[in-house]
Amino acid sequence: MRILSVTAGAAGMYCGSCFRDNALARELMAQRHAVTLVPVYTPTRTDEANVSHDQVLFGGINVYLQQHSWLFRRAPRFLDRLLDSPRVINAFAGRAVSTDARLLGELTLSMLRGEDGFLRKEFDKLVDWTRDQPPPDVINLPNSLLIAMGRPLKRAFKRPVFVTLQGEELFLDGLTPEYRGRAIDLIKAQVADVDGFIAVSDFCAEFMSRYLGIPRQRIDVVPLGIDMSGYEPPATVRRGPFRVGYFARVAPEKGLLQLAQAYVRMRQRIGNGDVRFEAAGYLGAAHVSYLDQVRRVMADAGLSDEFHYAGELDRAGKLAFLRSLDVLSVPATYDEPKGMFLLEAMAGGVPVVQPRRGAFIEVVEKTGGGLLVKPDDPDALAEALAMLWADRGMAVRLGQQAFAGVRAHYTIQQSAARLLDVYQAVVEPGTAGRHGEMHTQRPRGTEKT
Repeated sequence: MRILSVTAGAAGMYCGSCFRDNALARELMAQRHAVTLVPVYTPTRTDEANVSHDQVLFGGINVYLQQHSWLFRRAPRFLDRLLDSPRVINAFAGRAVSTDARLLGELTLSMLRGEDGFLRKEFDKLVDWTRDQPPPDVINLPNSLLIAMGRPLKRAFKRPVFVTLQGEELFLDGLTPEYRGRAIDLIKAQVADVDGFIAVSDFCAEFMSRYLGIPRQRIDVVPLGIDMSGYEPPATVRRGPFRVGYFARVAPEKGLLQLAQAYVRMRQRIGNGDVRFEAAGYLGAAHVSYLDQVRRVMADAGLSDEFHYAGELDRAGKLAFLRSLDVLSVPATYDEPKGMFLLEAMAGGVPVVQPRRGAFIEVVEKTGGGLLVKPDDPDALAEALAMLWADRGMAVRLGQQAFAGVRAHYTIQQSAARLLDVYQAVVEPGTAGRHGEMHTQRPRGTEKT
């Protein structure tokens, strides 16, 4: 199968959605499918071999300048090519990203207006780019914020277009009310322009159906999958300090502060136990003060020496960091639709303790690799962590279940096979899925995974 897959860069940051898109493309290529993975905004950054195209569409600098000034909407193509160079974009990535709510809102609306908005030139360039590409069998867009690309791509190639749903509601909910409602309305108005939607979890499918008004039967679920290479079986006996870990972007919505509060309460429960609090993950300039809050919580409790922030980690560093943990917790304060960090920890036999919300529920229940606690409750989280500290045997058993459960449900091979079945049902309707279940026995999108 020939697949054109668009992926959204994250300004030089490690990004779960980029990881997913890249891992699927790599696996499909390994299975001899022809995949073109093309980034928009910025080049993508992954901790595995990056298979994305070296050209960036809708270059972030160009998009920003065209939104800001009519002069750049009329700039010659040679200037566009300079500004869209990955080297130039990477040089400004992060520094050129505005956090101004009004500008973010206006940029979002411009992207969603597509060929009718300020960024019409970028959509014209997209169509020009398609003329040099071999016609794909199917096209995939990485999130509903880019749904306006669906109409010109479908017109150019006359092939089915899918949109992946993988957490963009967090961005939409972060817009000010004057932009949020208009953005959602623009997405809803274009739902009929694409052939189907792909959600990364059962929770995501149900939630986004309501959130964006997408008929549930038009959403297929393709669970996340990860490459298991490098993940070692868990130790049957854990020695040394009991290490509570956090591995995710350092930001308020991911819950590092809540975990620090729970750690302090756990420490009060267990007395003088030998324990440590380890954290790692991307830290943006806007959230340095948030990490300072976490450090103050630990300092006020007299536990500064027990907390260590390891920073952003490459793949080797990630694997080593996760191997060092006895338990991982990322107590997100919102209904997370993915939870890639859970799969990464459990792939190495690390049990998890998570709030009972979002996709955490299905991941933990499918794998049996952790405990679920009441959301937004540091006492409940502390109690579960203390339970695993007191019963190392239980922690080891949960870790073994995590190790086996991820391999039973969340490998990249399983995810790629499911994705191919979804594509095949549209590209060759009426045929059996070659890698999984039949698609002719019920309406698409009604199956449960």
